[in-house]
Amino acid sequence: MSAHDTPAGSPHKVSGHERIETNNFLMIVLILLVVAVGGIVEIVPLFFQRSTTEPVPGLKPYTALQLAGRDIYTREGCYNCHSQMIRTLRAETLRYGHYSMAGEFVYDHPFQWGSKRTGPDLHRVGGKYSDEWQAIHLNNPRDLVPESNMPAYPWLQTTKVDDESIGAHMTGLRRVGLPYSDDEIAKAGESIRGKTELDALIAYLQVLGTAVK
Repeated sequence: MSAHDTPAGSPHKVSGHERIETNNFLMIVLILLVVAVGGIVEIVPLFFQRSTTEPVPGLKPYTALQLAGRDIYTREGCYNCHSQMIRTLRAETLRYGHYSMAGEFVYDHPFQWGSKRTGPDLHRVGGKYSDEWQAIHLNNPRDLVPESNMPAYPWLQTTKVDDESIGAHMTGLRRVGLPYSDDEIAKAGESIRGKTELDALIAYLQVLGTAVK
């Protein structure tokens, strides 16, 4: 008989490892505990790093028109096909420009990072094309890119932006840290009155990534 064999008739001694493996509830609790501790260790320090909590030099909160455009961008699901995150990979920086930094997105709630790229990344698209190009592309992408599978958004050029709720939106963003002044909030509705959703979306696209050269 081996020294590790259990003599016939003697009770089987359950080890701590075996007890965990055979107890589903205990296994789930311990897995959740490990994941929670690991998440805390990785995430909490980010709240105290300047590179992730302070804006990069030159970054400004969105204007009322740009903010309205961002809402339209989100509403139309543009983020489902376009990411706004350039990775620190040579192939990406050569194509899109400087890699994305957390300090560029401190005024975004929520930020639009992601890896889905049915279409190209849009993080540094600001200023890359003219307003006219953007208008034609949004109205019917195939007028400029025949092979594009992006849907057309012709209604944007006839639909007016919502100038009544933008002030409340900016007030809410100020509560979470955006430096909007009382005067900016008070004049927000008037500043975008009569603008189309196409104007707003183009304004948003034209500012993306422009804080970092």
